[in-house]
Amino acid sequence: MKSNLVRPARRVAGTGRVVRTPGGLSLRLDVRALVVVVALLLAALTASVLLVGTGDFPIPAGDVIKTLLGDGNTGQEFVVSQLRLPRVLVGLLVGASLGLGGALFQAISRNPLGSPDVLGLSQGSTAGALVVIVLFSGSAAQVTAGALVGGLVTGLAIYLLAWKRGVHGYRLVLVGIGVSALVTAVNGYLITRADLVDAARAVVWMTGSLNGRGWDQVRPLVWLCAVLVPVVLTNARGLRMTEMGDDVSYALGVRVERVRLVLMLAAVLLTAAATAAAGPVGFVALTAPQLARRLTRSPGPNLVPSMCMGATLLVVADWASQRLFGADQLPVGVVTGVLGGVYLLWLLVTERKAGRI
Repeated sequence: MKSNLVRPARRVAGTGRVVRTPGGLSLRLDVRALVVVVALLLAALTASVLLVGTGDFPIPAGDVIKTLLGDGNTGQEFVVSQLRLPRVLVGLLVGASLGLGGALFQAISRNPLGSPDVLGLSQGSTAGALVVIVLFSGSAAQVTAGALVGGLVTGLAIYLLAWKRGVHGYRLVLVGIGVSALVTAVNGYLITRADLVDAARAVVWMTGSLNGRGWDQVRPLVWLCAVLVPVVLTNARGLRMTEMGDDVSYALGVRVERVRLVLMLAAVLLTAAATAAAGPVGFVALTAPQLARRLTRSPGPNLVPSMCMGATLLVVADWASQRLFGADQLPVGVVTGVLGGVYLLWLLVTERKAGRI
């Protein structure tokens, strides 16, 4: 007997399907995007297992899985649970936060360059952390709080400066680039004011690294993502509508500025929290949404694929840096910076050939 709860799926353009319920609720299921998300999750989990087993005390992947399931010996349990698993979880959460934050900013600005790296949010979080390190010699917890405050203040400044009967694409990007240059100069000045020990500590933090990350960094990220991800997904439909233009969105009943404000705040918090946990890891927020879009071939912000792509990129980059250069020798921020710089040059050339810049 056929169920009366869900009507049969109806094909839509491309690989999508629409599932309707008797109550009038409809859900668009993009098969290709779903396959991409599953593939990225498998890649992230595989890289995570390999990363947990990499280090001065190598552990085979099979033993890593056994240890995670509670069947490892005492030494393996200590290495996996206390030393390496928190680092991997921080990498996954930071990558997911940056990927989602980048997708939100690119969708709001309608510009592939509209990421937290370009708009100055990462630099703002860095400024907040540097103030705590240089002026107050603060603890790790205080540095984290400073980075969060710096990111929020920078995001608020960009929003207010870009406001003119609403916040729109290129104005947001241009204001963000200007704020980024200003905050970068402030960061350089703060470094010159520091003594040698604090300056060295600040430079290490500014590189972006997962070294030494523990459960104290995991817990805040888990709680923040648990709160913000549902908020973002709840407003995803309104964000998709805004891509058709403000007038059309208003006509369809979307409160455009409210949606933008809520999602920008969520993106700022995600970026600031990621920066506070691992430092300013460069270019993940820029590249993850664009790579996800090219894999799914789907219009719209691609929020979930971008989140999965960001997590995959960061753990793969960290694993590659350890395998190629040894543990603690090359921070993950250097690897993502090199890869992201190459991607940015390719993106600029592509946009110019297409006549968009």
